[in-house]
Amino acid sequence: MFVEPIQGEGGIIIPHDGYLKKMRELCTKYNVLLVTDEIQSGLGRTGYMFAADHEKIRPDMIVMGKALSGGMLPVSAVAADKVVMDTIVPGEHGNTFCGNPLAMATATAAMKTLVEEGMVENSKKMGELFMSELKKMKSPLIQEVRGRGLFIGVEVKHGDGIKVDGNTFAKCFFKHGVLTKATHDHTVRLTPPLVVREDEIMQIVEITHKALKDLEEVNQSL
Repeated sequence: MFVEPIQGEGGIIIPHDGYLKKMRELCTKYNVLLVTDEIQSGLGRTGYMFAADHEKIRPDMIVMGKALSGGMLPVSAVAADKVVMDTIVPGEHGNTFCGNPLAMATATAAMKTLVEEGMVENSKKMGELFMSELKKMKSPLIQEVRGRGLFIGVEVKHGDGIKVDGNTFAKCFFKHGVLTKATHDHTVRLTPPLVVREDEIMQIVEITHKALKDLEEVNQSL
């Protein structure tokens, strides 16, 4: 069973409390491997080392990437217990760049820095601040603000009379110097770096208000 603990490209969709725990129970009961895709949500992004840690579950396998090298080199990894990994014997599996020594050294340094500099804890603290400020926004165009840690989505309403979407909102952010991305058409994904400071969070909040005002003006003009 493969699952994203939080769907990233799906629009920052967070499962209901207990969903992952129940999935863990069912997989254990029926002897099915539970594999969590933590490529976007892992390594401190959600305020925990892994997003599945929010429900205190232990998957059988974890898929990692992106932040694993601190953005320096392409690195991905799969972690699992020996009972799983030892089913693969030498010669059965390989790939072109497997075991790249420079990539491995970079990943090791990135993980060490992530832990020693308290980036996971900072993600949780700054994420709570960011979410609390974003939820204060009042606009007829905003459907919902949701997220965990520094993995946040702001969903634009869609329906009669609304002619803008997440892509339009992302362009409004860009106008004020913030790069972001629309996911699933209607949700703008806000993912500041894990080293972000409080003053920078407040700066982004101020820009979000400006971008939202621009979004409302664009909607009125269409």
